[in-house]
Amino acid sequence: MAPTATADVESPPTPSPSYGLTLPANAAKRLASAGIDPQAYPTRPQKPEYLDQVYAIRSEYREHIDPGSRADPSKRALLSAATKVVHLTAHIGTELHGLQLAQLSDQQKDELALLIAERSVVFLRDQDISPQQQRALGAYFGTVEVHPQVPQVPGVPGVTVMWPDLQIKEGGRPASFRQPGGAARWHTDLVHEAQPAGVTHLHNDTVPETGGDTLWSSGYSAYDKLSPDFRKFLDGKRAIYRSAHRYVDRDDPAAGPKFVEREHPLVRVHPATGWKSLWVNRAMTVRIVGLDQAESDMILNYLYDVYERNVDIQVRFKWSPRASALWDNRITQHIASWDYEGNEPRHGTRVTSLAEKPFFDAEAPSRREALGLDN
Repeated sequence: MAPTATADVESPPTPSPSYGLTLPANAAKRLASAGIDPQAYPTRPQKPEYLDQVYAIRSEYREHIDPGSRADPSKRALLSAATKVVHLTAHIGTELHGLQLAQLSDQQKDELALLIAERSVVFLRDQDISPQQQRALGAYFGTVEVHPQVPQVPGVPGVTVMWPDLQIKEGGRPASFRQPGGAARWHTDLVHEAQPAGVTHLHNDTVPETGGDTLWSSGYSAYDKLSPDFRKFLDGKRAIYRSAHRYVDRDDPAAGPKFVEREHPLVRVHPATGWKSLWVNRAMTVRIVGLDQAESDMILNYLYDVYERNVDIQVRFKWSPRASALWDNRITQHIASWDYEGNEPRHGTRVTSLAEKPFFDAEAPSRREALGLDN
C-alpha cells in the first residue's frame, strides 16, 4: 500500500517519454535560449494514485491578496505604456500592443491583474518570455499550481507543457473530428481545488496557420443574462465541483477510481472588482447542494447553455506565434477549437496561479449594475 501523502509535498520529476515526437522549431529555439535542454523535455511529476494523496496536496489554507485589488483603477502605468489598446468585444477580451510581459513593473503587473479582472481575458502578441519568466509572473499573481498529472518544463515546476501531439500519444486514443477530446469542450480549470485557479497564462510559441482558435465566455455577463428573480434564487447556493482525473479510494478500492470533489459557491464574487459571476461549467460542476439531482440537472443545463450559446458574451482569439493569453478562471469558461485536426504543429506552456477560497457576498453588484448599464 502506498504511503499517505502529506500536504504540499512534491515528488521529484521524472523524464517523460516523447514517443519519438520532434519538438516544433520555435519551441526548441525558445527552450534552448532559456537554457533548457530540448533532449530532456518534458518531465512530469510522479502521478498520485490515491484519492487521499490528492486531497492532501495544497490542503492548508493560503492567504491570497489579489494584485488587482491594490491597482490604480485608471491603470495609467500599464495603458499609457501600450502603443494600442483594443477591446475585442463589448463585454470580454482586450488586446494590448507594444508591451512585453517579462518587462512589466510591479505597478504594471497590479494593473494588468485588474484589467484581467475587469475584461476577463487579455491578449498580447509577439512576446519574448522564457518559461522561467512566465513562472515568475504567475507567482506574482498567486500560488503557482504544480499539476500532478501533466508534463512540465524541466527545472521549472508549475510550467505545464501544452503539446497536443504528446497529449494524444499519452492518452492512448487519437483525437478525431467527431471526438476532438478534452480541451475542446467548455470548461474552467481546477475548480476542485480548495482555493481554485485565478489567472492562467498560456503562451503559444507554435500555432497552426489555419484554425486552432480559443474561445472564452464571461461569467459576469452570464450572471447578468439571468432574470433578477432567478439571480436571487441562485445567490447563496452552493455546488459540488469535481476534478478532471480520477483516483483510487484506498478505503474502498473495489468501488473504482473516484473524482476529487469540493463544495463552492455557485455565484462567486471577484475580490478585485467586487462583481458577481456565475461559476459553473458543464465539464466539472456535479450538482447543486440541497436540490434533488433531477432539479439540479435541469437548472445546471440551463446555466451551461447561458455560457455556451450567447455569442455576445464570448470572445474568439486567433493565435499567432509567441502570443500570450491571460484569463481569470474565477469569471470565465474557455474552449479550444480543434478544427485544424492535428494537421499542423502546436506547442505552448501554461502557468496557473491559484487564488482565494471562493466566496459570495449578497451585497455585491453584478457587472452591469456596477457600471450603470441597463438590463
